[in-house]
Amino acid sequence: MPSTDSPIPRFHLAVPVDDLAAARRFYGEVLGLEQGRSAETWVDWNLHGHQFVTHLAPGRTQRIHNPVDGHDVPVPHFGLILTIPEFHELADRLRDAGTAFVIEPYVRFEGEVGEQWTMFLLDPAGNALEFKAFADDSQVFAT
Repeated sequence: MPSTDSPIPRFHLAVPVDDLAAARRFYGEVLGLEQGRSAETWVDWNLHGHQFVTHLAPGRTQRIHNPVDGHDVPVPHFGLILTIPEFHELADRLRDAGTAFVIEPYVRFEGEVGEQWTMFLLDPAGNALEFKAFADDSQVFAT
């Protein structure tokens, strides 16, 4: 994982999970995140220098999806903006682990401003993740 030195502020995000052992397998083994402190009801993870926490919280709410590019995008979702090689390495790692994608890796805005690779998946508790990679990182906020 990258160093915690960052030119931008790091975020803290906590999400509910219904099985901490499954969360440890997914985030620790499948995604390869370094585990930090933990207790009986939560686990801290190093998400590329950001503090990401899985909290035991049985019981889920109704899922919401919004249409984007002909796909049903799960809301809420979170993830990382990676480099293109990191994106494809992660996609391969997820495929090798048998991960079922909500939206398979594909290119959005191909040949246009903001061209990006994107993929969506669910963790074992049903939390939606999106990972993306821009052809030109300076266009992350392009309109």
